Amino acid sequence: MTTPAAADPTGHGAGGIGMFTVLYDAHCRLCRSARRWLESRAQYVPLEFLPAGSTDAQRRFPGLDHDATLRDITVVADTGDVYVGDGAWLACLWALVDYRATADRLARPHLLPLARRVVASAAAVRERHRDPRYGDDDDRADCTDDRCG
Repeated sequence: MTTPAAADPTGHGAGGIGMFTVLYDAHCRLCRSARRWLESRAQYVPLEFLPAGSTDAQRRFPGLDHDATLRDITVVADTGDVYVGDGAWLACLWALVDYRATADRLARPHLLPLARRVVASAAAVRERHRDPRYGDDDDRADCTDDRCG
């Protein structure tokens, strides 16, 4: 659900970031759950989701290290800016109407280490539950629900 640009106090849509593309691990239940949660929230900046390592991701973002996008959540702004790991999570929160202030707080120098630990913990959980064969060219099909992977 997208909130009209007029409701955005930072003026995005007036030369700022107009959209984020979130490259996520479509074979990870945690990642798919995070995607559903993000999609269900009102957004100042629209979030588009694309499976990391997919043919579409490689075609749209040929300059990215697609093996790295399979290891860490990656967000690409329509301005060309790329956010990885904790920066990507903060970008996603920043895009949401009800969580922008939280993202701004977590990005402060004294709280950023906490944000990094939370993201690292989520990545560790993801890595423990991920099929070790994932990442092979034959195993990068799109997945939008919890029945695949």
